Amino acid sequence: MTPDTLTGETLTDAETRDLRALAGIMIPANSTYGVPGADDDLIFAEILKNLERDTADARTALGQLAGLSGGSFADLAPERRAEIAARFKQEGGAPLFALNRVVLLCYYRDDRVMRSLGQEPRSPFPKGHVVEQGDWSLLDPVRKRAPMWRRV
Repeated sequence: MTPDTLTGETLTDAETRDLRALAGIMIPANSTYGVPGADDDLIFAEILKNLERDTADARTALGQLAGLSGGSFADLAPERRAEIAARFKQEGGAPLFALNRVVLLCYYRDDRVMRSLGQEPRSPFPKGHVVEQGDWSLLDPVRKRAPMWRRV
């Protein structure tokens, strides 16, 4: 567990267990690609460390999850967890979105995950990353619409 730098909040042991179980469902390990799940020890430690300003939302989301679970999400059978997680995905709202963002950011920072994607595990700068050119005509409707701001 880690204190939130802004509010001093931390997750309880029960919330931490539920978050780990949920993270494993959000991004499960995949032996085909040789990648760990988001519940991997290293990745999950990063998730806890990086909750920071999202700790309150995480606690709200985990409270919703516990409510849907009728108690501890982590203690449910795997099949039941999957059912509850699917329902939670539909009902979680903004708190779940914040939690999801932290999980994804931490997951895609892991060197093993970056290697599986064919990326060199390093920060994007100063070398940068090459991005394939896409179909720029997809932006035409946006370019044609009227401005959404007031001119000065």
